[in-house]
Amino acid sequence: MYAGGGSGKVARGLSDVQVSAIEGRAGWLVRNALLDRLGSDGSGSSARYRLDVRLDDNLEGFALLSDDTIGRERRTLRARYQLVDLSSGDVVLDATAGSDAGIDVVSSDYATIAAEQTALENLSKDVASRIVTSIALRLRGDTAQ
Repeated sequence: MYAGGGSGKVARGLSDVQVSAIEGRAGWLVRNALLDRLGSDGSGSSARYRLDVRLDDNLEGFALLSDDTIGRERRTLRARYQLVDLSSGDVVLDATAGSDAGIDVVSSDYATIAAEQTALENLSKDVASRIVTSIALRLRGDTAQ
């Protein structure tokens, strides 16, 4: 898929992707992770494609303990994304990606909040990686034709 390294067709195609702004803290994290993986500067000055992403970040508690407190949480980050060809306005790719993480709820509120934030950071990187892999596969298919 990455034949030719950084100068290969897929790598050049990935750097031609402009990433639209994404709402919220999770959106900021995902957008930055996408820009890192795409090798794009984010300006979109020479972009051929635009990537639109909508996120659903959900944190839910489960595993009730005997004193009716939550013992575990699950953070889920889902993304619906579309890759749009800027020259024609056609949607080239319309897909979803997601990941989730389990978090232990401990007696320290600070530790629990830190764990929730770390989970969000890790999930953002994972979702961005899944999106870039999907785009790379799509671009590889386009260059093979």
